[in-house]
Amino acid sequence: MNRRALILSVLTFGLAGFGAASWYVTRPSPAPMGEAVAPELSDALIRSYSPILGSETAPVTIVEFFDPACEACRAFYPVVKNIMSEHGDTVRVVIRYTPFHGEASEEAIRVLEAARMQDVFEPVLEAVLREQPRWASHGAPEPGLILDIAASAGLAVEEARDQLLFPGTTAVLNQDRADVEAMGVSQTPTFFVNGRPLNPFGEAELRRVVAAEVAAARS
Repeated sequence: MNRRALILSVLTFGLAGFGAASWYVTRPSPAPMGEAVAPELSDALIRSYSPILGSETAPVTIVEFFDPACEACRAFYPVVKNIMSEHGDTVRVVIRYTPFHGEASEEAIRVLEAARMQDVFEPVLEAVLREQPRWASHGAPEPGLILDIAASAGLAVEEARDQLLFPGTTAVLNQDRADVEAMGVSQTPTFFVNGRPLNPFGEAELRRVVAAEVAAARS
């Protein structure tokens, strides 16, 4: 986690955070954005294996550079889900793994990859984030805790033990690390909307930019 967690401390994990819907601007207004990603970096932004939440054919794509051990990522998850709910099949979210918290992040990412292989990615992701204070604490969580948490959301643990160590799982981790560096990502979460970085960062900005992109896609 980084200083974003302090700025975002008012966000909570759960539907209570959706009370902020009153901030949502129904008539999209322009929001500042960074320059579009250079063509030579398009592969580094989205990989074919990257987990997708929502419709694969949605015209608006949010790419989130995401660390499962990051408190700010946990706080933003219900915001992202609410944005998806607001716009239905027009918005999808692509997850890029960003293991900034060392071994805890890497273990969680391997568990999420096993969940993706078993088609239970989203429920396991939600369980991992919900229980983040237990397994991602600065202390030493008990061995196997995150697998137990994932199992409660439908992960087949014995199958997962092998999948955690698959060469393909390690390859995903290594490629995402390389892409994080290539994209210049230094904080989590970092968002790109239809190939442009969210700048400035913030919930209201993310909502406005997505709404404007959705309106453009529908026009």
